[in-house]
Amino acid sequence: MADRIDPLPADALYTRCDPAIFPFETTAELTQPNEVLGQTRALRALAFGIDMRGDGYNLFVLGRPGSHQLEIVREFLERRVERPDSARDWVYLNNFDDERRPAAASLAPGRAIRFKHDMAQLTDDLRVAIPAAFDSEHFRNKVSEIDRDFEERQRVWGQAIESEANENGLSLAPTPQGFVMAPLRDGQILSDQQFEALPADDRQRIRETMASLSERLRRHVEEMPQWHKERRERIRSLQREVTDSVVVQPIEAMKVTYGDETTLARYLDAVREDVLANSQLFQASEERESPFAMSLQMQLRRYQVNVLVDHSTAATVPIVYESNPSVQNMLGRTEYVAQFGALVTDFTLIRPGALHRANGGYLIVDAQRLLVEPYAWQALKRALFAREIRMESLGQLMSLVSTASLEPDAIPLDVKVILIGERQVYYLLAAFDPDFGDLFKVSADFEDRIDRSVENSQHYGAQIASIARREKLRPFNRAAVARVVEHGARVLGDAGKLTTRLRDITDLLRESDYFCTQAGAPTVDVAHVERAITERISRLDRLRGEMQDEVLRHSVLIDTAGGVIGQVNGLSVIQLGEFAFGRPSRITATVRIGQGEIVDIERETELGGPIHTKGVLILSSYLAARYCHRQPLSLRASLVFEQSYGGVEGDSASVAETCALLSALSNIAISQRFAVTGSVNQRGDVQVIGGANEKIEGFFDLCKARGLDGNGVLIPYDNVQHLMLRADVVDAVRRGEFFVYGIRTIDEAIELLTGLPAGVRDANGAYPPDSVNGAVERALTEFAAVRREYDARGAAKTSDKAAHAHGGDRDG
Repeated sequence: MADRIDPLPADALYTRCDPAIFPFETTAELTQPNEVLGQTRALRALAFGIDMRGDGYNLFVLGRPGSHQLEIVREFLERRVERPDSARDWVYLNNFDDERRPAAASLAPGRAIRFKHDMAQLTDDLRVAIPAAFDSEHFRNKVSEIDRDFEERQRVWGQAIESEANENGLSLAPTPQGFVMAPLRDGQILSDQQFEALPADDRQRIRETMASLSERLRRHVEEMPQWHKERRERIRSLQREVTDSVVVQPIEAMKVTYGDETTLARYLDAVREDVLANSQLFQASEERESPFAMSLQMQLRRYQVNVLVDHSTAATVPIVYESNPSVQNMLGRTEYVAQFGALVTDFTLIRPGALHRANGGYLIVDAQRLLVEPYAWQALKRALFAREIRMESLGQLMSLVSTASLEPDAIPLDVKVILIGERQVYYLLAAFDPDFGDLFKVSADFEDRIDRSVENSQHYGAQIASIARREKLRPFNRAAVARVVEHGARVLGDAGKLTTRLRDITDLLRESDYFCTQAGAPTVDVAHVERAITERISRLDRLRGEMQDEVLRHSVLIDTAGGVIGQVNGLSVIQLGEFAFGRPSRITATVRIGQGEIVDIERETELGGPIHTKGVLILSSYLAARYCHRQPLSLRASLVFEQSYGGVEGDSASVAETCALLSALSNIAISQRFAVTGSVNQRGDVQVIGGANEKIEGFFDLCKARGLDGNGVLIPYDNVQHLMLRADVVDAVRRGEFFVYGIRTIDEAIELLTGLPAGVRDANGAYPPDSVNGAVERALTEFAAVRREYDARGAAKTSDKAAHAHGGDRDG
């Protein structure tokens, strides 16, 4: 028999945190800011990614959800970066040559808003100054002079042609329908009869003269539009001259103010030319406008400045987090307004995206949210490769929109993009997107856990103090902090580690503070932390209670007393959201003579996952390697999770399945007072599994409900270091009412479950006859002998039939 296996002592089931290690009475005494807990490697990677220049040195921050990577990255950036002199504001301006293509311009930090205000002031000033100039006596006199010149030219021409007509005996008189000519005699207009009575030569001469004058009149009529045009040009030139006299000084003053901005100097020259060409806009009165025309304010928007990015109040470079990274929210968008039943837009309706706001700084985006937005990932990659922001709507990207829209100038892009996501997202992108490695060359992998040393526990306490200050919670005393540290180990299911998933810790601190407030206490104590933990479990464990009730009512069959051949209590873990609990399961095995097959019923019914199937195959290999080396394995066995109607995955039941199979072969009963968990390798070694705490507690709860009777759980010995069991389980172990064993091999497991020695081969290679292994090998030997006898009888019958058939052929 192997060395006696003693149950684990109560102190091995829960590793306490000594409150005395904390150098404070309450967290209120800790006032210094705390560094990020256990993320030295990740922060080093962040620092490298921030400082490294060159194409593609963007960052991907890896970690589990709830690790507060966003807050950590933001705080790290805010502490590390400063506002550089190269930061630029960005504006969109009207392109007077092609209003469909607004012009982008960059300005020194803070000057965009100032320039916008100056342009608005210039427009307001011109709305007053230009009408005043046109209403001046000088302008009216100049217009009157032009009108007089035009009228004088008309009068002189009219006198000349009238004199010529009179000299030729003709009357020329203007009418509303034009000029009328008629022959004269002695100052009187001749009637038709009088004209016909004139000599033929006179009539011919008069007709020729009238035709000549009519031609001159026709040419004059044709020249009149040109005369009017010349008049309008002179008036327009006068208007430009007057307008320019008003505009030139403020425009030149603005060019002096913004003279160092080359783009603005050119823009101001274009504004001056446009004002000179459209001075009537500044003379219009909104009351006199047609209801079908654009309002004066809309027309004057051509001189506005659309500020996309303003750094006037920024203390650092931009640090932008985009929570909804759609294409429009990343690249910007153009809005539309309804006017008289139509949607119209202009450059003032261009809105910036996250890339605009983060330009020159840092853009933080949740990777998974980015990837699920249509075309957003492709749009971001395109912008990073081109190093420019080209505004495109989703309809344009998908080629669904053919209507005319704005095509704003692209804006040069200089940004560090920081994606935050789970490791699976990172590795999938790295594997399947060839562009990913070129664009995101730096990964910052956040730790999920840290060692539970005294030093790290003290850092944990400082982190708790920092969270309490940030969340405005009551101070936590040392005992409460120690309990939170213990919970940080329990969350991981590892007594030697602490979780760095700050969401879990922050939630626990908030809830502990709530119960402290309910109790009216000034400081959070260990009792408030305990209640917060208990209440959270109570809110989540409805299904656990229902499952246990089904066992207690015998709807689900689980034995916790007596002994049964080929039956063992296995343990599994059910994860429901943030809550996990253990669930006992009955595992049974049957055996008979066969050809060495072990049938996994779960696999055959497609309820078993690949890892569970692997565990059964390893069990089969262990059995073949351990017994009957000189004869074939001649059994057919079946294994099943009884009353399992869902999927079974994982190999943590392979120790229990092996024990059930050995029990069925040896015909030795297994004590149902115990439950077993652990995986087995081909050598029979018991290996670590997950969820040890929940599995032990799940079986304990069932046994406690029925009345503890020396029940216990067998776990892999290497899982002992992970134990952080509930206080009621530890107390039951301390009282000797419940037991936890750490096992290293299948032999140790079978000895505890059967109460018999497993057995070790002697010098002759035989197991002791009174051992479990001896009984197993005897059974397999008997199976092999029966199979040989069966095969021999079958071969003899086949031979007789063949001989009979051969003889019959010969006789025939």
